[in-house]
Amino acid sequence: MRTEVLRRFSAGGPRGSWPAEEYAARLRAQGRAARVVMDLETDAFLVVSGDADHSG
Repeated sequence: MRTEVLRRFSAGGPRGSWPAEEYAARLRAQGRAARVVMDLETDAFLVVSGDADHSG
């Protein structure tokens, strides 16, 4: 399965703000597969669907 980046969020958001997690939760509530991963190279949180396993 292919991984698709649905949206990017800056990791530098205000303390206590979780916009990537909130966006992913809204997608899951609509029945879409979505999870949040960290892109260390760009210092961003990515909301992705599909196979986001990077262990290998």
